[in-house]
Amino acid sequence: MAQFNFRQTSAQQEFQAPLSLFELHQQIREELEMAFPESYWVVAEISQVSPDRRKGHCYLNLVDKGDDPRGALQAQARATIWSARYQMLGRYFEEKTGQPLKAGLKILFQANVRFHELYGMSLDIVNIDANYTIGDLARQRQETLKRLEAEGLLIANKALQLPMAPQRLAIVSSASAAGYQDFIHQLGNNAYGYTFSTTLFPAIVQGNEAPASIAKAMVLIARYSHLFDAVVVIRGGGSQTDLGCFDDYRVAAAIGHSPLPVITGIGHERDESIADLVAHTRQKTPTAVANFLIDLCREVEVEVVSLYDSIYMLSAQSLRLSTDRLERQSLKLSNLTNGYLQKGRERLEHFSKSLLLKPKNFLDSQKHLLRDKEQLIRAYTKDLLHLRGKELGELTLCVEGIGQRWLHLKEQDLIKLVHCVETEAKGKLKRSQMAFVKHSDRIQYGAQRSLTTDKHRLDMLEARIQANDPEKLLLRGYTLTLINGKIIKYMNQVKEGDVMETRLQDGRVHSLVVNKDNNDE
Repeated sequence: MAQFNFRQTSAQQEFQAPLSLFELHQQIREELEMAFPESYWVVAEISQVSPDRRKGHCYLNLVDKGDDPRGALQAQARATIWSARYQMLGRYFEEKTGQPLKAGLKILFQANVRFHELYGMSLDIVNIDANYTIGDLARQRQETLKRLEAEGLLIANKALQLPMAPQRLAIVSSASAAGYQDFIHQLGNNAYGYTFSTTLFPAIVQGNEAPASIAKAMVLIARYSHLFDAVVVIRGGGSQTDLGCFDDYRVAAAIGHSPLPVITGIGHERDESIADLVAHTRQKTPTAVANFLIDLCREVEVEVVSLYDSIYMLSAQSLRLSTDRLERQSLKLSNLTNGYLQKGRERLEHFSKSLLLKPKNFLDSQKHLLRDKEQLIRAYTKDLLHLRGKELGELTLCVEGIGQRWLHLKEQDLIKLVHCVETEAKGKLKRSQMAFVKHSDRIQYGAQRSLTTDKHRLDMLEARIQANDPEKLLLRGYTLTLINGKIIKYMNQVKEGDVMETRLQDGRVHSLVVNKDNNDE
C-alpha cells in the first residue's frame, strides 16, 4: 500500500512542541524494533575484537568491503556477544576453525538489530556458523596458491641450490621465543663439534602484524644475501592457532623472491602452511631444522673423509706405477743416449778428416754456387716486377669501368625507388582522406540517434513522475487518515475515543473512534 508523508503547515508547526534527542532516539528504536522484529543471518569481516576480561562480553567491529579491489569500506557496524553466549560460541568457533575470533576473518553470524538511545545501533550476535569461516579460509588459501603459481613463486625457492654444508645462517624469528633458543642450543652443542655462524633478523611470528614483519626481515636478508648460505624461518613455539600468518601471501611471496634457499621450522606437526609449500625445505620444528643442518654437515664430512681415503689410495697406487715407469724409461733413455753419443763421435771423426783433406775446394765451389744463385734471383725479380706492374695497370682500368657502370645502375634504381615512394604516399593520403570522411559521417549519425533515444527516455520518465504525483492519487479516490497530525498505518496506533482526520480531494472529515475490529485473517 502506498504511503505518503506531507509537510505540516506552518500553523500546525506552531502548536507541535519540538522533540528532545532522547524522544527522537526512542522513536527510532521503536521503528527499528517494528521493522526488524526477527534475527538475521549476516556475512561480514571482523576488523577489531575487544574481549571484556572482567565482564566476559566480547565487542566486535564489523566491516563490509564488497568486491572493491582497493578494499574500500562499504559498511561497518558494532556488534556484541554477551558473556554467557560468548563462552560457548568462542570455544565452539576455535575448536571448529583452529583459531579464535580475530581481525581479518570473515564470519557468517545470526544477529538481532538493536538501537540504544545512548549508544546508537548495534548487532547482538546469537549464533556463528563456523563452517562458513572454514570455507572462506580454504578459499583464501587456494587463491593464494593459484596466485603464487601464476607468478612462478611456488617453486622458485625450490629451484635454488642448497649448499652442501650451509653454516652461515640468517634466522627469522622472535628473539625471546623458546623455539629460537632451542635451535641455537641444538646447533651450538652438536656432537660433532661443527660451528655455525647465525645472524638473527628479529620478526613477529604470530598475530596480525606477523606477515608484514616477516616480509620486512626477508627483504633485509636479501640485501645482504652474499653473507649467508641459507635462511631459516622459525615460529618458536606458541599456540597452533597462530599458524594463520604463514598462509599470508606476503610471507609466501617474500620466501619465493628470496635469493637464498629457505628452511622452515614453524613448529606445527599436522598442518602444512603455504610458507612450508613455497620454502626450499620444510621441517616440523626448530629442533628438527637444527638436526637437518647438522646432518647435512655430517654427510659432507663423511663424503669428504671417503673421498680423502680414495684419493690417498689412488695417489699411492699412481705413485708406485709412476716410479716403476720412470725407472724403466730412465734405463732405456740411458742406453739410447750412450748409443747415440757413440755414433755421433764416429761421425764427427769422419767429418773432421774430410774437412782437413778438402777445405779449399769446398769453399771455392760454395762461392761460385752463391754467385750464380744471386744473378739468377736478380733477373727473376726484375721480370716479376715488370709483369706485376703490367697486371696492376690492367686491373686498375677494369675496376674503374665496373665502378662507373655500377654507379649508373644504382642511380637508376634510386630514381625508380623515389617514384614508387611518392606514388605510394599519394595513394595512402587519398585513402586516409576517404576514411576520415566516412568516419565523420558515421559519428554524426550516431550522435543524432543517441540524442533522439535520450529525449524519448526523458519524456517517458517525466510522464511516469507526473502519474505518481500525490495530488493526482487523491483525485483517483485515495485518502489519508491521521491522528494528532501523524499518519495511521497500524491498528495499535488507534485507541477508542481518538479523533481521526480523513483527508479527501476537496476537504477533510473528522471522526470519533467508537470501537475497532482487527482482521480475522
